Amino acid sequence: MGATHPVLPESGPDAWPGTGRIWGEAFAEPAGSAELGALFAPRGIAVIGASRDPAKLGAALARSVAGFPGYVALVNARDPEPGSGVYASVEEAAEHGPIDLALVCLPARVCADAVAEAAKAGARAAVVYGGGFAEAGADGERYQRELADVVERTGIRLLGPNTSGFLAPGRGLTASFVPGAADVPTGRVAVVAASGGVNHALAFLLSEAGHGVSLAVGLGNCVDVTAADVLEHLAGDPHTGAVALHIESVADGRRLTGAVARLAATRPVVALVVGRHDVGAFAASHTGALATSWRTTRAALTQAGAVLVDDERELVDAVGALSLVRLPAAVDPGVGVVTAQAGPGLLLLDELRGRRAAVPELTADTRRALAEVLPPLTYQANPVDTGRPGPGFGAVLNTVAADLAVDLIAGYALHEPAAFDLLEAVDTAGHNVPLLLGVGGTGDDVRRVRRALLERGVPVAADPQGLAAMTGALLADARARHRTAAGAGAPRVAVAVEPGPGPWDEDQAKALLDRLDIPTMPRRACMDRAAAHRALAELPGPVAVKLLDAAVLHKTEIGGVRLGVSTPAELDAALDAIEAAARCAAGASGGAVDGGSAAGVAGASGPLAAAVDGVVPVGPAGADHGRTAADGEPAPPGPPAPDHESRTGGAGGKDTAEGEAVAAAPEAPQVLVEAMAPPGVDLVVGARRDPVFGPVVLVGLGGTTAEALADVSIRLAPLTATEAATMPADLAGHALLDGWRGGPVLDRAALGQVTAALGALLAAHPELAEIEINPLRITAHGLVALDAVCIAARAAGPAGPAGMAQEEGGD
Repeated sequence: MGATHPVLPESGPDAWPGTGRIWGEAFAEPAGSAELGALFAPRGIAVIGASRDPAKLGAALARSVAGFPGYVALVNARDPEPGSGVYASVEEAAEHGPIDLALVCLPARVCADAVAEAAKAGARAAVVYGGGFAEAGADGERYQRELADVVERTGIRLLGPNTSGFLAPGRGLTASFVPGAADVPTGRVAVVAASGGVNHALAFLLSEAGHGVSLAVGLGNCVDVTAADVLEHLAGDPHTGAVALHIESVADGRRLTGAVARLAATRPVVALVVGRHDVGAFAASHTGALATSWRTTRAALTQAGAVLVDDERELVDAVGALSLVRLPAAVDPGVGVVTAQAGPGLLLLDELRGRRAAVPELTADTRRALAEVLPPLTYQANPVDTGRPGPGFGAVLNTVAADLAVDLIAGYALHEPAAFDLLEAVDTAGHNVPLLLGVGGTGDDVRRVRRALLERGVPVAADPQGLAAMTGALLADARARHRTAAGAGAPRVAVAVEPGPGPWDEDQAKALLDRLDIPTMPRRACMDRAAAHRALAELPGPVAVKLLDAAVLHKTEIGGVRLGVSTPAELDAALDAIEAAARCAAGASGGAVDGGSAAGVAGASGPLAAAVDGVVPVGPAGADHGRTAADGEPAPPGPPAPDHESRTGGAGGKDTAEGEAVAAAPEAPQVLVEAMAPPGVDLVVGARRDPVFGPVVLVGLGGTTAEALADVSIRLAPLTATEAATMPADLAGHALLDGWRGGPVLDRAALGQVTAALGALLAAHPELAEIEINPLRITAHGLVALDAVCIAARAAGPAGPAGMAQEEGGD
């Protein structure tokens, strides 16, 4: 942390502060929290490494716990003073009172032994503060493994290492060395932060906003105690009304989202995820853990019921409001906006529109009632502009709250005590719906008004943006709980399809889609020119002709796709071009297209992986997906012919002799001849195995432009078709899916079935790494898959996927 430590006296009666306290029943573990009760609600504490040197960490911790009402013992093997409560060992300290929690302030190399000694003496929890562990190189990794071994061997719960600790103001416990931490008041907001520094920053901001904290925890390197553990502990804490969650990296995604979902059922969770931009290298050095995808983490937490925010100030506004007010679950609650100044009201409305808040027009009856109170030139339809406020402000709030379309009021006013008394207006206003206020101004009187509003249970912000953040958080929480309730009884899509061993070329991948009842265009897989000419004659034209090779994902990139082929001469020209492209690719990959390393071969990350991971290719990568079925003479979607002429074993495999012949003679590759699709709007839909969260599904707009913008929606799989059908609403370009300029309208239920089926298939078959449809075209006839990719999973290495060794970490 690099914080300045408080100075401890070197001698005299206060040289070892905070020792010898009497413990009693007041510090018994709260019901339901026994798992971490010894950590956050200990009866007694030992500071291991306590020091008389004010510059040392142990001195700062000794000062911090001086106000703890339970038993406190200091441990210094080299400078014991038992008469002052300073002991040579934890074992000796335990003879004089219970030691539930050990606070370890020692160099990294000796911490494991210290924790083991504490566990032997009866301690059930420990905090290791210092750095020098996995974030610091090979030696540090060894020290961290030694700590993990002690935890495994003894069962002690360990917070850290590399943390600045935690605060439990309601218990008089400041297990932190940060100056000012003891001044944070008790409140109803709990903070669970990857970083000790962020933990304290949020606690201080909450304190300044008038909220305080019930518990504030900096996780550090998460050798043992993780965010999921603390969230599960908070589910049984009656003093916590809402939780602020800060995430840098995740080790066990499903455990984290499960903990969030269980907690969000009873109290709101507001999450801030680091990593929107490229901070991975710093995050790795900061925590010793590899950060997972920012986009996937946010999507998973949203699906679990958390409210997502973009920065720490928005987090404080949002969680503070939700600790006081929670709307009933609803699809889209309506907001009544009341402003005493037009300019700030416009800023507020603009922010709310950006959050997709419903600001419904007020009814005629409501407007008539407002006209009796307000000047005639003020805007009264919603937002309601009062003009310069007066004694009627409370009546305006009452009138807007009575409108049946309004579920909460967001009001803003400058502090103008000469014009009207805001507190009196709030007191006289009814409480039909929740009220959130922004109060502009400065000085002690403004702070007094804001504090008084909080005491009345009215969330308050200092500016329109903060008010919008509070309002948006309440709306997001209500929508999330509605989604959870709506999906509670819905069945998940079940699939009884065996994908086979792979690898899968496009025809085989589409055969898989056929068995999932996902429409494709009529097609033929052809092993020679004669078969291709028969296919041209049989299929409704024009057709697309494509290289058919499981090793080539991006066929357009190597020249392996020809569109709009209508005549035998055009077909021969297309086959010549594809054969030349196959020879080029074979040369680049060392003699054969399949299994080679040329650009676009299997194993390169596709658009789905890029969009999920947030590393988005711009340019030709994936262009074959977007252009495989360019607009031509429309042919209705339909199943393929039952006999694909190059197949002797059905859709699941190739004839061995024929396959060997093709590999030996790349000048005659297999091709897919497929009817062109009707025009429409293209989507990308797929399922992918994330190394942290497991199976995920993705829906986004198709084409390379959409890839560059990363306009995608992500969910964990398996999921219900109902939940999957809501994914297009997340897209910035969702208007394109609803008949934009006379285009086709997306059947969301059908898309939900397709997406859920892909997720179910991937979840049921660990041998699959990814299955993608790009594009899935919206046509006047319905959805049709124009290209498909199916990729087999690679065997995980000895360290597991992506080296994910630990959870949210860093100080």
